[in-house]
Amino acid sequence: MMPLPAEVGKAICDYLQHGRPPSSSRRVFLRHNAPHVGFAKSSCISSIVKIAMERAGLDPPYKGAHVLRHTLATQMLNHGASLQEIGQVLRHRRPDTTLIYAKVDLPALRSVALPWLEGAR
Repeated sequence: MMPLPAEVGKAICDYLQHGRPPSSSRRVFLRHNAPHVGFAKSSCISSIVKIAMERAGLDPPYKGAHVLRHTLATQMLNHGASLQEIGQVLRHRRPDTTLIYAKVDLPALRSVALPWLEGAR
């Protein structure tokens, strides 16, 4: 389970009321084309994200739904969240797992680095 921002909740409600194809399925998100059933496997979501990235003109080194977790972790870190907080949101069992997602903000790191001493080796 992940936190759900209010605007995302509103968008899902709008989808359920106006955009979701008629179906007896209890799943929230369904195939757009008939038959209107849930996705066959989780990799379908990655395919949808990859297509959306291509349409948006994005070309990240990694494509698919997993890049969303990387983006969230990096943005949380850039906004001051601790690695422990990020791990809790991403539901990691081990702190080492969070380190994979949380990319260091190099510009922020440069701002706190000590200047290089002239002639030092």
